[in-house]
Amino acid sequence: EFCRAQCFCVHEVKSFRAARKMSFVNVPAGSDFPLENLPFGVFSTVNDARHRMGVAIGEEILDLSAVKSLFTGPVLSQQQDVFDEPTLNRFMSLGKAVWHETRVTLQRILSKDEAALRDNSELRARALVSQSSATMYLPATIGDYTDFYSSREHATNVGTMFRGPDKALMPNWLHLPVGYHGRASSVVVSGTPLHRPCGQQCPNPDQPPVYGACRLMDFELEMAFFTGPGNELGQPIPIDQAQDHIFGVCLMNDWSARDIQKWEYVPLGPFLGKSFGTTLSPWVITMEALEPFRLPNPVQDPAPLPYLQHSDDFSFDIDLQVAIQGEAMATPQTVCNSNMKNLYWTMKQQLAHHAVNGCNIRPGDLLASGTISGKTPDSFGSMLELCWRGEKPMDFPDGQRKFLRDNDTVIMTGHCERDGVRIGFGRCEGKVLPART
Repeated sequence: EFCRAQCFCVHEVKSFRAARKMSFVNVPAGSDFPLENLPFGVFSTVNDARHRMGVAIGEEILDLSAVKSLFTGPVLSQQQDVFDEPTLNRFMSLGKAVWHETRVTLQRILSKDEAALRDNSELRARALVSQSSATMYLPATIGDYTDFYSSREHATNVGTMFRGPDKALMPNWLHLPVGYHGRASSVVVSGTPLHRPCGQQCPNPDQPPVYGACRLMDFELEMAFFTGPGNELGQPIPIDQAQDHIFGVCLMNDWSARDIQKWEYVPLGPFLGKSFGTTLSPWVITMEALEPFRLPNPVQDPAPLPYLQHSDDFSFDIDLQVAIQGEAMATPQTVCNSNMKNLYWTMKQQLAHHAVNGCNIRPGDLLASGTISGKTPDSFGSMLELCWRGEKPMDFPDGQRKFLRDNDTVIMTGHCERDGVRIGFGRCEGKVLPART
């Protein structure tokens, strides 16, 4: 099964350079969702309130429950009912052979040369739904959520601010992917507004702490991946098998209350400064779709311990952008242009490290990268860095900002592009509402 999936990926890379496959579904120029993408999500409509699995193509959603009978391959012919599920968890659990067979089938039935769906007007009417008329949900029931700290530039920037350049990185940082256990219950889908959190802060170190609304509200530009089959409790996931447990990738905004976080995080790490909300884009881009955009891994010096070493390329060339739109602004203003290749620790290393102690990973768990910052100031992935702890305010049409204001909307987007093929991630969007005091 692994060899078959690998052979498909090689073919797919070549197809980018050869004649492209085209769909009978209209895919506008510059669309995030051509036939080469086919990301998975969960949606409902006004006429059908069921949460159901779908795949984005152009400006449409293909309702997988409506076309499940067309999945007649050797594996899926016995698993068609998986497309009736209200989340992606069970589908994620089935592994790479099923994911691959699903992708091949979808590309065939959506092709302009395939009649089964194209020429069946009644089935097309039931199966194709306009994205503009759909409500999107989290792709999976997230049992557990872990956030890493995998960008060297981000870790260096933050460390420099608080400890000075000579002690920017903690002694363990270059030896393991640092992470912490986040709060799964407050992960929300793109478009969900979040209230500015309240909590303890200590703005004056010579005075007792105070309680109140966060004053230093921030975004964090991240990528996150959903896990597949997972492992039994006590059984690590070897790094040479980690890719078999990574289903796909989303955009993520891991909102941060910097003043609450600063007061609470020693000695056990983030708590209320992070757990009030995390925003996730609704479409999961599969690893097969991202295969043509692999890059060589960053040079890691010192070399990590053997359980974290892998020779296959598992960094990805994904352009990322953050924009902010204030309530009085007519259009969003871009504040950050970064790239997923700026991560020091790969997704395989994150997963292998997470499971090396025998921690059981389950289908639909969410593992996030941490803030993705590059080397240049315009690529910094948080307001903390962009405004350098408030010392360098940013200019906007409605005034300066050091951190986020009430009613600011943060919009994250991402895409890969090669040989005229664009693989997009959609939007990860959230609005800051005033605190509930």
